[in-house]
Amino acid sequence: MAVDFFDDRLLEDETALAGVDDLLRHLAEAGSRVRHEVNAATEAMAALANTQRPRAVVAAGSDARLLRAVLEPWCPVPFVAWPGPGLPGWAGALDLVVVIAPGGHSPDAASAAAEAVRRGCNLLVSTPAQSPLAESSASRSTVLLPTQTTDVLAVAVVALQALHTLGLGPEVDAEEVAEKLVESAVACAPLRNLGSNPAKDLAVELAEAVPLVWGGSVLAARAGRRVAEAMRQASGRTALAADADHLIPVIRGAGVNRSNDIFADPFEDGPAEQRPVLIVLDDGSEDTTVRMTRGRLLAEAEQNGVRHRVLSCHDGGPVSRYASLLSTGQYAAVYLGLGLGRTALPAGESS
Repeated sequence: MAVDFFDDRLLEDETALAGVDDLLRHLAEAGSRVRHEVNAATEAMAALANTQRPRAVVAAGSDARLLRAVLEPWCPVPFVAWPGPGLPGWAGALDLVVVIAPGGHSPDAASAAAEAVRRGCNLLVSTPAQSPLAESSASRSTVLLPTQTTDVLAVAVVALQALHTLGLGPEVDAEEVAEKLVESAVACAPLRNLGSNPAKDLAVELAEAVPLVWGGSVLAARAGRRVAEAMRQASGRTALAADADHLIPVIRGAGVNRSNDIFADPFEDGPAEQRPVLIVLDDGSEDTTVRMTRGRLLAEAEQNGVRHRVLSCHDGGPVSRYASLLSTGQYAAVYLGLGLGRTALPAGESS
């Protein structure tokens, strides 16, 4: 049952933790899902060996946003993300359309795949082999990467490996991604106590706060949006992920509205307004603009008395660091919901 206050004792209570075992187990198995999907697609990858470089790449369907975050800075040919139905009017036989639909039930992905077949585009589809989408997208120009899970991150890693094979994307070490997810699962495991568990510690920090999540690089910003979604769904409260220019007014407003009345009675005067906590996702980006913006945000938080937390992962490739930050944030969302007496499944790449 949901409660109006955060009870941190529930984070160490075995009975309470058993109530969210399915959610925690789902997160803990993320690494094994990545390994399983990569192994299942090994044979299909061989069909890409002699494929010619396309004129352009279209990543279609709503689940292709992670591909966009990885490919846009790297792809050597024009790249377009097309999250809605159909395809751009210019897409044709010289172009590659990439569709990932882990569950096989995405209307936008199905529309894009059908249009690609009609126009004779080269088509790379990552979806269950027995799904309607796989059947409708079958053609001489289609390569199917069969999936076994609804985990978007695991399926996206396979698609990214395929695009690297085609020379269209950076190398993504699937084993490294899986290992980062395993490391996160160990660090955030339910039986680890609050003092040594970064996810539980963050949940306590957010007990009576509004999370403001910021990530500077393209992938860190995407992780921030997914973490904020997870926290909203798990807690039923506001959580905001945005650019620095949108977060700074909120931080400054918190400083202006801060109460300095040390004699205020929270029982007589009612509950205090929830104050923001800034969560910075630091993936080790060396970009000058990212570093300057991160420093500016943290300085604003200090000046306005807003608490802040930095989640860092500087090891491994960009997708591995993304996976680590996302996983820790999702674990924190589960523990936040648990402390509030809620058991909603956190949204994100692993849902």
